[in-house]
Amino acid sequence: MNEKAPISVAIITKDEAENLPACLASVRFADQVVVVDSGSKDDTVKIAADLGCDVFVEPWRGFGLQKQSAIDKCSHLWVLILDADERIPPETAKAVCEIVSKESAEVAGYSFPRRNWFQGRWIKHLWGGDRVVRLFRKDLGGMSTAAVHESVEVTGSEEALDVPIEHYTEGDFGRILIKIDHYSTLGAGEAFDKGKKSSVCYASFRAALTFLQNYLLRLGILDGSQGLTLSITDAVNKFFKYAKLSELHKQAKLSSRGR
Repeated sequence: MNEKAPISVAIITKDEAENLPACLASVRFADQVVVVDSGSKDDTVKIAADLGCDVFVEPWRGFGLQKQSAIDKCSHLWVLILDADERIPPETAKAVCEIVSKESAEVAGYSFPRRNWFQGRWIKHLWGGDRVVRLFRKDLGGMSTAAVHESVEVTGSEEALDVPIEHYTEGDFGRILIKIDHYSTLGAGEAFDKGKKSSVCYASFRAALTFLQNYLLRLGILDGSQGLTLSITDAVNKFFKYAKLSELHKQAKLSSRGR
């Protein structure tokens, strides 16, 4: 694929120097790659610029809004949104190029099965049903505004593709804990804004339920030690999300009493 396909790839970054080169190498077929960075302290911005991306540095505004900002800067009708730790394998690149070169306006967006790699293993059971909409027409789609767990939303029909996106999720325990703290804070704030309530007892219940669902019902037990680790970390994330939600309500009550 020496000719560039008429498509824009949108990526948001922060300190992704380790992941970004492989991600960009996998989308060499795209005519434009837009990278919106939110203040990286490593070489992320330099790597993106050196590899020919259209680079923008902007304040962080939440996952949904940040990704939408990258989409808004895309010049092509078709947009492929990726995370820096994701890759487009050759068979998927071929399918994407065929779609954007020939497809009519009948389909607004396409979903892909996502293959998830964690600590040296493909997670085939726990995350086996992971499917995401990532390729869409810019005039018919965009990002949800969720601060966390954002998704592509399209106006029109969607089609499911069989070719995968590969996701090399974080495997370093120290970084996993940082992500849990960040995501649980965002999730708690979002739940608080929606008027949801919680308690430490409820947080404990949700954590236990999440572990059982992941490890037994979703067959994480068949994914070896990696499945156990993921089931535990997801449960820990749930605990802190709802414990932090309880804490936010306590802080709100104290604030209202002090007025």
